[in-house]
Amino acid sequence: MICSFAFGHGFDTEAVNSFHFQDEIIREVQERTYRTYLPVFSFIEDGMRKERDGTVVMQPFADFFPLYEYAALHFESPTQTESQSIIDEIIEGEELHDKEQEELDLDTDLIEAIRKENEDSKQKEKEEQQEEVEFAEADKVLSIDREALQDFDRLVKDFYAVDSTTYIGRDQLDVNKLSGKDMTLQQTDNSVPQILIYHTHSQESFVDSVPGDDMTTIMGAGERLAQVLRDKYGFNVIHYAGKFDVESRDYAYSNAAPALEALLQENPSIEVIIDLHRDEVPADRKLVTDIGGRPTAKFMFFNGLSRTNKTGEIEYLQNPNLDENLAFSFQMQMVSNEYYPGITRKIYLKGYRYNMHYRGKTLLIELGAQTNTVEEIMNACDPLAHILSLVLTGEESNSAPG
Repeated sequence: MICSFAFGHGFDTEAVNSFHFQDEIIREVQERTYRTYLPVFSFIEDGMRKERDGTVVMQPFADFFPLYEYAALHFESPTQTESQSIIDEIIEGEELHDKEQEELDLDTDLIEAIRKENEDSKQKEKEEQQEEVEFAEADKVLSIDREALQDFDRLVKDFYAVDSTTYIGRDQLDVNKLSGKDMTLQQTDNSVPQILIYHTHSQESFVDSVPGDDMTTIMGAGERLAQVLRDKYGFNVIHYAGKFDVESRDYAYSNAAPALEALLQENPSIEVIIDLHRDEVPADRKLVTDIGGRPTAKFMFFNGLSRTNKTGEIEYLQNPNLDENLAFSFQMQMVSNEYYPGITRKIYLKGYRYNMHYRGKTLLIELGAQTNTVEEIMNACDPLAHILSLVLTGEESNSAPG
């Protein structure tokens, strides 16, 4: 078409150049129109090819249409406005991210500080446990007036708690009778068993006992007591770990009797039997005292009298060792009060026999209660062992108040 146009009208170089110049103007006008009124098509076209430099070509066009040039210099196209909005959002998002990151860094620092403080606290607690106060045997700090205890009512008031189901007479609670019985060990040869510790109620636990761990229950306390009696005081002790109350407590004493009889038959040298329990008290009651800076569970000696108010003497529960049982608990209570005031509760008297008839030197001890901690229970084993040693060796009778 260009050739025919040129040759039909004669070959004119300026005409050809003018023709190309017009073509460029038309193309540039189209592009400007797309950008102004149809920016989508302009975007598509730009994506398909590179934009040509139309500065030289558009200068004459701008001379003819100065308003277009003015608009181009002072206004942004819709696509530019949209791009700026996106850029602003990106910048705002980055600023928000930076702020959140700073807050996160602060939170991380706080968490790290708390973690370090917890570790320091645990380390301090561990060090304090390692520096735990060791038990020190107490000296005799007071001497109880035995003359005053000649009065039966005074004796009962100061030393006993009598269950409402039973009764006690003056003939049995006589201070001279109770104090006069010799409770020292006759079997001084510790190459043979001297003391038996067992638990009619093996399932009794404490406030922080670990489920399934017998060493954090009353059985663990029995092992601890046996260990102190062996290692510190030189007694030969059997700690029997039989369980008689797993399914039910109702027949625990009956279940325990055959095992006790077998143990005593195998070890006739045993003179002392300790049935170690823990008591049950209201949830808000805590049986604890301080012994030499150590939290220590209180304990209580318990005697069965084989009699009730309703039936009188229980013929099928005869106990030929009752007087000796009463003398043993009384002397233990007396020494406890003189060496460790406040560590014991009053001796509890109740009906029935509680398997205390097998040996005269038999103790049923309620060591603390379910509200005590394992630590308090284990701490109580030290003074209890000391008191046992004083009574069984007769040392307390030669002591004077410090």
